[in-house]
Amino acid sequence: MYNKLFSYFIILSGLFACTERPEKDEDQALKAIIDSAFIFAEKQSMLMAEKYKDQDGRFPRTYENGQDVSSDSRWWCSGFFPGSLWYIYENSQNPELLTYAKLYTDRVEREKYTTDNHDVGFMIYCSFGNGYRLTGNKDYEEVMLTAAKSLSTRYRPQVGLIRSWDHNTEHWQYPVIIDNIMNLELLLWAATHSGDTTFREIALSHADKTMEHHFRPDYSSFHVVSYDTISGTPHLKQTHQGLSDESSWSRGQAWGLYGYTYLYRETKNERYLQQARHIADYLINHRNMPEDYIPYWDYDSPDIPNTYRDVSAAAIMASALVELSDYTDKDHTSPYRQVAEVQIKTLASPNYTASLGENGCFILKHSVGAYPLQSEVNVPLTYADYYYLEALTRLKKRI
Repeated sequence: MYNKLFSYFIILSGLFACTERPEKDEDQALKAIIDSAFIFAEKQSMLMAEKYKDQDGRFPRTYENGQDVSSDSRWWCSGFFPGSLWYIYENSQNPELLTYAKLYTDRVEREKYTTDNHDVGFMIYCSFGNGYRLTGNKDYEEVMLTAAKSLSTRYRPQVGLIRSWDHNTEHWQYPVIIDNIMNLELLLWAATHSGDTTFREIALSHADKTMEHHFRPDYSSFHVVSYDTISGTPHLKQTHQGLSDESSWSRGQAWGLYGYTYLYRETKNERYLQQARHIADYLINHRNMPEDYIPYWDYDSPDIPNTYRDVSAAAIMASALVELSDYTDKDHTSPYRQVAEVQIKTLASPNYTASLGENGCFILKHSVGAYPLQSEVNVPLTYADYYYLEALTRLKKRI
């Protein structure tokens, strides 16, 4: 890992800073990159907000083949664009941004009643959660508590997990995807704000069984684990959006890292911290991790290096590593923080950041939704922008 970091920092030196400058100067250079990234993100996202403001109930989804692709609130990504606006508003305090953040957040509200999929956590916590964090709006609190109750209906005690999907029943009895670890944050928030410990019990049961059954000995993870509804044990383990069942689909690995990092924050349970560290070390030291730490869509793709990167995986990973660096000993804190900084500097470069008004007004380029399904390949995605902005916000607060 250290050799990889050293070589890449030499490359970055010509672009961003001399490697022998004092640490304070390096921090100032990084702060300038972050500030510039936020200035661009505000301009680009305002263009996006204006584009969709009169399209009632619509959200940006991606930009493909020169065409805008949008969704309504039912799409699992509906909370990410309003969440992005909240992060940009947090940085700039632009009142026009606040107006747009409220507008697009309100468009998601009906999803507080969603019980037919697990993504209500993404939908509501990224939008209303950030809005509540920044404004304290009591109406937002009600939305999140209602959404937490809706999400809880997908939990079955005899299995001990929240069911992810209801389709493909000829193969899956009770499918749980690694992405689902991200939705537990809404439940933990609800437990704190309602006093109902059931939310916490559900979240921790899901986290523990995921840790037990989703991960391989090397701390890579499967994408889908389907459980027998009677015994509550796995009957099938697969990687639906990755190369193969035994491969390491990059975004799935990032979800796991992010999930166990915030689980430690919320519980202070050492087993979650150790899990997050193991996942981080697996990713950082992976033989196919590029020197700039922008992962390929699957770490085991036979076409590496001549295949697609997944910027969304990098953004999620960067945000998680910035936080994880706060919770680890000195030997781990520095490498985690350094990797995140490399990722953020790289994402902020023209290689991955769009030009103003281009890329469908998304911030970042080159994400991959589901390569085996040929869905959203090498396109911008709302969750890549969201976690990039979160990573920028987190890092800026720590400089």
